[in-house]
Amino acid sequence: MELKDIVSVNGKPGLFEIKAQSKGGIIVESLLDGKKFPVTVTHNISALNEIAIYTYEEEVPLRIILKSIGEKEEGKEAISHKESGKVLTSYFREVLPNFDEERVYTSNIKKVLQWYNLLASKNFDFAAIKEEEEETEEA
Repeated sequence: MELKDIVSVNGKPGLFEIKAQSKGGIIVESLLDGKKFPVTVTHNISALNEIAIYTYEEEVPLRIILKSIGEKEEGKEAISHKESGKVLTSYFREVLPNFDEERVYTSNIKKVLQWYNLLASKNFDFAAIKEEEEETEEA
């Protein structure tokens, strides 16, 4: 399982792994319950590889944040996303000290921790996340 194959589907809980292409879209499998279903153009999906979090200087890719949490927690689950807003903000500040507190809401932090914990529960290898996007173009 690679981060580029993990997506979030708007309106559906949890994360999904892309399993196959179909005529009308893609087939995904829920990381929560293992059920597969088709995702069509009517669904709004977000690839975790393409999400970024605002900081005061730039946007930091979610993969870097997940890798940082993975290093901090040694691949084990982090604090629960159900903690209080103050606890979540304090924890997130340890992982990403310069995040933009006016543009990154508690709900965003909850989502990141919820996703991290779901991936950790599936023994996702956070150490394998690359810092940079892989260039697939040939010179």
